[in-house]
Amino acid sequence: MRRTVLAFAIALCCLGSPAGAAGIQLLQSDPALSGAIWYPCAAEPTHVALGSLAVGADFDLRGVVDCPVTGAKLPLVIFSYGRGGFFGQHHDTAEALADAGFVVAAINHPGDTANDSSRRDTLSVWGSRPVDMIRLLDFMLHDWRNKAVIDPAKVGFFGFSLGGYTGLALMGTKPDFGRLASLCKEITGSCAQLHNGEMPPDPPQHTRIRAAVIVDPAPVVLTRENLAAVKIPVQFWRSQFGGPGIGDGSGTARVADGLPGKPEIHVVPAGHYAFLAPCSAELAATVPRICTDVPADFDRARFHREFNAAVVTFLREQIAGGDR
Repeated sequence: MRRTVLAFAIALCCLGSPAGAAGIQLLQSDPALSGAIWYPCAAEPTHVALGSLAVGADFDLRGVVDCPVTGAKLPLVIFSYGRGGFFGQHHDTAEALADAGFVVAAINHPGDTANDSSRRDTLSVWGSRPVDMIRLLDFMLHDWRNKAVIDPAKVGFFGFSLGGYTGLALMGTKPDFGRLASLCKEITGSCAQLHNGEMPPDPPQHTRIRAAVIVDPAPVVLTRENLAAVKIPVQFWRSQFGGPGIGDGSGTARVADGLPGKPEIHVVPAGHYAFLAPCSAELAATVPRICTDVPADFDRARFHREFNAAVVTFLREQIAGGDR
């Protein structure tokens, strides 16, 4: 289906019978692989403390730390968050996928996190983010202690904002930095680098990814010409009102129109941050910017129940063969 408008009517039954809870393994020993892995688990979920992975606010992760994995030949989905975020910003979607029989892995992008902005405004981040995801995927398939439960032929991707660009780059989209340079107004950061003639190498792609959920991607380097490289099934979500990093929503509409094939496209009557996990009271008080929705009466918690169900259904159909 080329275009659909979200109508808050997706049946929650699409989640299927739950596996019980999301097991969680926290990755803390390697700065290049700092994050978490969610997976099916048969125990009762509890609050998960992030410890040294905390980002200064309570994201209310729930699951069972180091619970034994249930299942075999499980599909894998790797996650990439938006600019200045952290690996747990879409934890509710990761938990829903784990409950539905997926393994999910997400790591911080070094230099572009809530606590580390050293690369955030440089050209290097456009190339380093796809490399980060390849490093994560290689770890999950070759070095994770439970790698035997993963079916390497069933790999998916979820990316939000700059993470959406990251996924499209992994699919072969080569960013149009000339377009970015022509739109640059700033005289610092990546704009200054472009004006000085610097040009990063094309990001690497990865052929293992079989389907992707792309959410409000950073549109400035994306064109109909470079999007022609996308050859896998895509579920594309965009906010009607846009927000920081993506503008007023017209850029993501342009990207949606430029995607080849028959992507499943959803337009959500809200702003950019509506796709982040519903905020705890502590997080809303600490970082109100990412917890304030447009319009003000938008029900993020209700939307996420439906959003997560749709993501699970799409990835189940595309990479899990309709299992469960």
